[in-house]
Amino acid sequence: MKKLLFGLSAIALLLGTHTQAEETVDIHAPRGVHPVSGKSIDAVPASVFAGGDTTVFAENNKAFSRPLANISTLSRREHVVGNSFFNKNWVMAPSSTSSRDGLGPMFNARSCSACHMQDGRGCPPEEGEEALSLIMRLSVAGADPHGAPLPHSIYGGQLSERAIPGASPEGQLRITHEEVIALFGDGESTTLRKPIYEIAGLAYGEIGDVLTSPRVAPAVHGMGLLEAIPQATLLAKADPDDADGDGISGRANLVYDVESGKKVMGRFGWKANQPDMRQQVAAAFCNDIGITSSVFPNENNTAIQNERFGLDKLPNGGEFELDEKVLSRTTSYLQTIAPPARRDWDKPEVLRGETIFSKIGCAECHTPSHQTDDSSPIKELHGQTIFAYTDLLLHDMGDALADGRPDFEATGNEWRTPPLWGIGLQKVVNGHTCFLHDGRARNLNEAILWHGGEGQASTDAYKELNRDDRAALLAFLNSL
Repeated sequence: MKKLLFGLSAIALLLGTHTQAEETVDIHAPRGVHPVSGKSIDAVPASVFAGGDTTVFAENNKAFSRPLANISTLSRREHVVGNSFFNKNWVMAPSSTSSRDGLGPMFNARSCSACHMQDGRGCPPEEGEEALSLIMRLSVAGADPHGAPLPHSIYGGQLSERAIPGASPEGQLRITHEEVIALFGDGESTTLRKPIYEIAGLAYGEIGDVLTSPRVAPAVHGMGLLEAIPQATLLAKADPDDADGDGISGRANLVYDVESGKKVMGRFGWKANQPDMRQQVAAAFCNDIGITSSVFPNENNTAIQNERFGLDKLPNGGEFELDEKVLSRTTSYLQTIAPPARRDWDKPEVLRGETIFSKIGCAECHTPSHQTDDSSPIKELHGQTIFAYTDLLLHDMGDALADGRPDFEATGNEWRTPPLWGIGLQKVVNGHTCFLHDGRARNLNEAILWHGGEGQASTDAYKELNRDDRAALLAFLNSL
């Protein structure tokens, strides 16, 4: 077996991620002996290898930042270069670092990694703190000609809380909380926190009637594998009219592919509103950092802001601030981040929790496994059996989680099923256990309790479990 030492010259020196504690950990998915238990691979469940041959065995704060275990030399070069653009701060134009200038005029972060810290999940700010890895989407009633949310005439499609000199931040997001009591069947109770959002300090005029949707930055490992699941596989799981009567009616979001000019299935974003990784990356650069590209060539300031405040007269980085090579390599980086292997898979409590996970219906939406096809340009992703625990479909999650903001064909109550791989390492990687689209759940227990709509039956069943069975289910989730 190849040990972590194989990567010192190619990974540690280039990425600076090597630590002494990692020297004894195999990061390749072996095909002989499991690197932790020492058991024959035949005795190890396939689900341990979350990404098939791409799986890495890492349990430290870099667990979401490893390249595919089977990565080729060519893909590794793309990965390393893309990683640098993902992590480095963008600066105002003009600058001597022309490949990294063009920030703003308004933005939420200076780099991708500022929100996706260690390639992991963001969290909402504490009361009184500034938001960083949580953004607020904006729109008004109606849709644009392609079916996308209709941007606010003054503030556009996203609240920008930072700006370069000469511009003002659009406003500041303020969050307070109400307490909600949840009761279990055995008499125990817990407290949930319900966020209440306010936009303060509006700099460009009154906002009026507006639809809002708060969203934290998701973890980004394994996205190339999710992109490589055949569309037919995902659509086969859809049951928009609940024809089988099981209360689960997942459906695909049909979204606009900017470059092809066609409606296609969405699979990325909290409401599956992006069709592929390239458009997802380009949209994030434009909306979050204010960086234009061939995909989204217009700055994120609005026509009214330009007319009234002259924001279009501020310096910019040229026609396409994100050149094609940078866009391509940043996309390749995200496509080649590996999911981490499962842990503690042979513990009795975890095994019992896995059975409960299926018994109470969680697996109906969090589909355990998929097979990738050969559609990806990255050959290492071809033909992998993966365990992401998602169907990438939209589900009505009830009024309590609703944002009331349609997004293409997603209603205000619908959210895409998020993948679960790696969630047990989130505390190690990101230092918090905040979950759901806005991070309101402070742990997995709360995340389950917030599920309504199509998830209500599973939530009700979870509440009726005894304390030990609830703990077993959480132990299983933390093994992923």
